[in-house]
Amino acid sequence: MLVAVIGIGSNSVRMLLAEAGEGEMRRLWRDREGTRLFAGLDEQRRLSAQAMEATAAAVSRMAADARAAGAQRIHLFATSATRDAANQAEFAALLAEKAGLEMEICSGEREAALSFLGASGGGECGVMDIGGGSTEIIVGAGMKLRCAMSCQMGAVRLAGLHPIGDHGDLPYVEEVARTILLEQLDRHPTLTLPARWYGTGGTFTTLAAIARRVHWTERTYMHGTVLPLTQVESIARMLADMPLAQRRELPGLQPNRADIIVHGVCILLACMRTLGVEEISVSEYGNLEGYVRMTYGG
Repeated sequence: MLVAVIGIGSNSVRMLLAEAGEGEMRRLWRDREGTRLFAGLDEQRRLSAQAMEATAAAVSRMAADARAAGAQRIHLFATSATRDAANQAEFAALLAEKAGLEMEICSGEREAALSFLGASGGGECGVMDIGGGSTEIIVGAGMKLRCAMSCQMGAVRLAGLHPIGDHGDLPYVEEVARTILLEQLDRHPTLTLPARWYGTGGTFTTLAAIARRVHWTERTYMHGTVLPLTQVESIARMLADMPLAQRRELPGLQPNRADIIVHGVCILLACMRTLGVEEISVSEYGNLEGYVRMTYGG
């Protein structure tokens, strides 16, 4: 069966077109459009009309492309920014009108489980998924999860709260992320941490592209890149000391991610140090693939 899954994240809208069925999945095509939905969330936790319209337009375009490609089913889910929104019902109605799709709003735990199923290569491992509004930490093996935490820290969320001017600001922002993570870890006092870790999301593919000196348009080939903690630390310092305009010129960094990448790396540093992770492998796959696997197997 040809299926499409569209995920509305805090920073971007993404789509996966895949063949699924009989316990197998074959990826055919992926699409992405940055809409920065979380930035449209105001102090009353309401998404702005502009943010909702831009996101609905991206979803509508992707749904039309999926239908044109012959997708028999199209699924739509949303994560942190929509989960936080007081006017999520209004947003859902707009999406139904514009794209003809019903939106599922994932809980933090479901979002974490989807990321794990998509990113992990099987066996005992941990997965970190750094998004725009939240970060998921998951530990398990195969389809069995021992822990699925959703932390209220994402690259867009922290960038809006704690600006970074240079490397001198890194320890403070990292400590903010560490404190949020520790609050979640306190709920899992007996958790045994795995030796193998995968990272999914734009922060990871961007770091891999910078480390390997590959242009950001080629970063879909970063799957399997190993990022040692020492290299992440070095890149964080380099990026933090760069003016925003200079960051936008880096070949490995997508220009519209330049203003939030350092915060994403701070979150990663906090996670790696707190969890004792010396290196992490980059996965190109995440909650879209996880949604297909959970729904259709494979």
